Amino acid sequence: MVEAVLFDFGGVILSSPFEAFAEYEAEIGLPPDTIRKINSTNPDTNAWAKFERREVDPQEFARLFEEEALLLGHELDAQRILEGLHGTVRPAMVEALSNCASKFKTAMLTNNITPMREQDLDEEIKKVVEIFDILVESSIEGCRKPEERFYEIACERLAVNPESCVFLDDLGINLKPARAMGMKTIKVVEPEKAIEELYEIIGFPAN
Repeated sequence: MVEAVLFDFGGVILSSPFEAFAEYEAEIGLPPDTIRKINSTNPDTNAWAKFERREVDPQEFARLFEEEALLLGHELDAQRILEGLHGTVRPAMVEALSNCASKFKTAMLTNNITPMREQDLDEEIKKVVEIFDILVESSIEGCRKPEERFYEIACERLAVNPESCVFLDDLGINLKPARAMGMKTIKVVEPEKAIEELYEIIGFPAN
């Protein structure tokens, strides 16, 4: 029985930063998915992981990330990577979130580099953030997806068991531990299909 629906933010509620990364790769002639490859090398200790846990500031992140890229034979501007983190709202996914919030507990589980409360959010995104019952942010918690503790925090604060949760994320690596804990998981590749899958699981809305 579902009691809570958990959503990633960037790549689920917002368009994926990887879309911006792909554009930058094409612009400077890097092989497709180069930035993903850098991020998946030493994923628990690399510049990206440290940045999302707020262990380094933007300047140190940029230095470390560019060094990691060079070790893999690529030269890039890490500032452009930072600029690509801001996505646009997906209205259909926001509608799904609102539907879920009317019947279930909801949480945002996001790996971010700056807490929401410190960001200069536009009004549209502020309204979306306010829908959630709780926010679980890597920049505040000191841990991040896919660390199991991150999901445990969400369950504890919502007072639910993992088995009663549905979790949506655009990255399989983030879904794997949630699934192992007993959550029902949905990988968001095409938002419309993910929403259909969500409604099939929760049996709501009836249409």
